[in-house]
Amino acid sequence: MTDDTSSIPPWEQRFRAPRVSLPEWAEDAPSRSLFVSNATGTFELYTWDRDTDRRRQATRRPNGTTFGTLSPDGEWLWWFADTDGDEFGVWRRQPFGAAVEDAGADFVSGSAGDSASEPAVAGLEPSYPSGLAIGRDGTTVVGRSTDTDGSTIHVLRPGGELKEVYRHQESAGVGDLSHDSDLLVIEHTEHGDAMHSALRVVTLDGETVAELDDTEGGTRELGLAVLGFAPVAGDSRLLVGHQRRNRWEPLVWDPRTGEVTELDIDLPGDVSAEWYPDGSALLIGHGHQARSELWRFDPETGELLPVPTPKGTVSGFGARPDGSVEYVWSSAAEPPVVRSTDGGVVLDPPGPRAPASVPVEDAWVEGPGGTIHALVQRPEGEGPYPTIFEVHGGPTHHDSDSFASDPAAWVDHGFAVVRVNYRGSTGYGREWTDALKQRVGLIELEDVDAVRRWAVDSGLADPERLVLSGASWGGYLTLLGLGTQPEHWAVGLAVVPVADYVTAYHDEMEALKAMDRTLLGGSPEEVPERYRESSPITYVDAVRAPVYISAGLNDPRCPIRQVENYVDRLKERDHPHEVYRYDAGHGSLVVEERIKQVRMELSFALRHLPERSAR
Repeated sequence: MTDDTSSIPPWEQRFRAPRVSLPEWAEDAPSRSLFVSNATGTFELYTWDRDTDRRRQATRRPNGTTFGTLSPDGEWLWWFADTDGDEFGVWRRQPFGAAVEDAGADFVSGSAGDSASEPAVAGLEPSYPSGLAIGRDGTTVVGRSTDTDGSTIHVLRPGGELKEVYRHQESAGVGDLSHDSDLLVIEHTEHGDAMHSALRVVTLDGETVAELDDTEGGTRELGLAVLGFAPVAGDSRLLVGHQRRNRWEPLVWDPRTGEVTELDIDLPGDVSAEWYPDGSALLIGHGHQARSELWRFDPETGELLPVPTPKGTVSGFGARPDGSVEYVWSSAAEPPVVRSTDGGVVLDPPGPRAPASVPVEDAWVEGPGGTIHALVQRPEGEGPYPTIFEVHGGPTHHDSDSFASDPAAWVDHGFAVVRVNYRGSTGYGREWTDALKQRVGLIELEDVDAVRRWAVDSGLADPERLVLSGASWGGYLTLLGLGTQPEHWAVGLAVVPVADYVTAYHDEMEALKAMDRTLLGGSPEEVPERYRESSPITYVDAVRAPVYISAGLNDPRCPIRQVENYVDRLKERDHPHEVYRYDAGHGSLVVEERIKQVRMELSFALRHLPERSAR
């Protein structure tokens, strides 16, 4: 990457600016760390020896690599090898010091060499990954998912043979391995509700030790999530996220004794947690109204102390053995940076920082299901503005006051940007997240439409120049919205969307089939009317706006065949549209490819939007 940005527009600079993720460190060798960076133009894994400040590019593949971890002793880097972004593959490993680029402390210089990786676990066929745990004694636990086998979990002990300890057709995965490598916790959905997991703790021979299940056989919609075993020898306590009070918050469960301790943490919104390395306290991640912050909580005394962070969003955090906390912080206006409570920046890649953008404003809009929270960014000048509604994916996700290059690019081009945390979004209570069931897609679009009306009535948005846009689930909602609300949208931009729900169901990975059965109440054969009502292709003949679609040829989440079905229907109507197909999966990890796609989206919208309406 070049440092000369004088001729590059700010929106492209934001994509090209070097970034790094929160460094993960080896539990028993905390000076050895792993992070992800786009410093070479593709997101890849890097190792970092903090003692020597030596940073090495550990992987180099055409479509990038982001899924990796370190063994507890720091001797090995494990990474998942798929094919061109299809998410189907095997785990490989290589020594911590192996590199394709040995770059000193500046990331990108040095001579290339071959990676010294090898298959990590012999005897396992390729699959979709479903969790990985590596014990201090070398025990390895691998979670897998395939269409034929469903969910399986295998254990490999040092010097032993690979053993299958779990199998079920419904979704399940590796939760965590205890400090002493004698207990394994599995997150599973055997009750058939893929949105709300139950927990089972087993020995490494697969024998059940204890169960924790808040679903009551699938009749009560409460989920559990593994947050981690206590990091102390002889301690079998497990930190668990629960929803018993209509939000995510932690409890402590000892599967050997059966004791469950719900923690009284007096904060609004969702609360996550992880152990401090000595097990004496919890590092709390608190999310509320699209912002987040950190706290330190003592389970014995109930003392809750703030860990100072700026206002905005903390997107990753961890407590170091010395008690300091490292975290990634950003806001909509300020690019991300890895900071420490010790002061200063932890890891700063070379090259220019991304240009700042504009801050977000909060909008609270009354909708059919309650008050909707939306985030708004305004360009320079006076409104009403051409306005893009960027609809987030998930759907169990939410937009936050964090830095994102795509909205900033639209603001640079004179657009107001509105992001809606519709029903189905996380961060506003369990009932809000679960509200979209059975009327999938239509519920979310009711909320988007309520915010659209507010944006027009308030003078923010030009009603004739509205763009509906999104990726993944947001791309699905875009196509569905263009067909069910055709009079409202001037242009639609759908990135890696679900376009034909029935075909998507039959072609997608097994874990997503389980999620669809949960959302819609069954398979397409069991509840065909629900799939028909929620499928964009049902309404394709009603679409009025020009449509831009981009899709990955190897995408296992929103497969290409169902996109082609929708495009064929547009062709039959001779409806204005463009389709861009790229050789990767559910999005691209290559910076120039992502810039190309955003440039195409901007160009399509600017060509098809009408002139500014008279005021």
